[in-house]
Amino acid sequence: MNSKFWKDKRVLITGHSGFKGSWLSMILNSMGAEILGISSESLNNNSELFKVLNIVNLVESYDQDIRDPDKIMKIVSNFKPEIVFHLAAQPLVRESYRLPVDTYEINIMGTINILEAIRANDSVRSSLMITTDKCYDNKEWIWGYRENDAMGGHDPYSSSKGCAELVIQSYQKSYFNNNSISALSSARAGNVIGGGDLSQDRLIPDIVRAIENNSKVSIRNPLATRPWQHVFEPLNGYLLVAEDLFNSGHQKNSSWNFGPLITDIRSVDEVTDLFCKTWGGLNIIEYDKELQAHEATLLSLDISKAYHELKWRPRWSLDESMIHIVDWYKEYIAGGDLISMSNNQIKSFFK
Repeated sequence: MNSKFWKDKRVLITGHSGFKGSWLSMILNSMGAEILGISSESLNNNSELFKVLNIVNLVESYDQDIRDPDKIMKIVSNFKPEIVFHLAAQPLVRESYRLPVDTYEINIMGTINILEAIRANDSVRSSLMITTDKCYDNKEWIWGYRENDAMGGHDPYSSSKGCAELVIQSYQKSYFNNNSISALSSARAGNVIGGGDLSQDRLIPDIVRAIENNSKVSIRNPLATRPWQHVFEPLNGYLLVAEDLFNSGHQKNSSWNFGPLITDIRSVDEVTDLFCKTWGGLNIIEYDKELQAHEATLLSLDISKAYHELKWRPRWSLDESMIHIVDWYKEYIAGGDLISMSNNQIKSFFK
């Protein structure tokens, strides 16, 4: 990654107060970018990292629901971004079963509203739409999904992201082509973990809350396998794609997988055990035997394309990532200096 490229770039981030958005904001700020963020305070249930890192002082922020096309258009037109990262979403599988209409509206129509605002503003040279590894039509096979595999989705969340990918592909072909100065791609990342994630219904945040409350934590679907990776891994990929699009134009319109090496595609049970051992002999895990809403059992990504075309590759193994993750949460629980801790982790990864 060329850190000098980002100095003084005008960057719009939707979902900037969420887990990945907060880290992305902090990384870009460290490289001198001028950042505007759009997030909905009422919809975001994972803004703790945004607060503890004082990211409100690093970016210009708008509390705005992306489902309002007129307000989104006005914000984007006034800021005139050069680069857009669209991360805002309803990101939880189990929440999507409870709120399917909101999930589809936010993840599909919200994405369309961002695309329309980008299309209407000639200032934008490069845009990256962030979806998920769950956008693929999951056949429960052992092979990693490639970028040209079929979209799909059993639960409303996965389905909505598959639909968003189809929308993005249509816009690439219809608008972001020879007649456009702006380039557009999508990115699909595996299960991201890292310090600062305190969302509900996620493995490590649930364990951390149990540690704080001195209670047991119930783990569902322990045998499900996922492509686990530190949050810095896909963010590094997003930055590489956005820079490449900015420099190369619509010829580089594409979609990208960012996931771990095959050795880090592990079960929920294995990751739980690794976290507990790294923390230091935790014994707080129990297994939920109740019937769960459907979630994919086998899921992995083929990252060959990013490896060969972007020269991107995972930097931290899962074991190394877990050390940084445990360090961050221990500092959090102790009420320590999380800004210094977070900046040091960024420097360690992006050195």
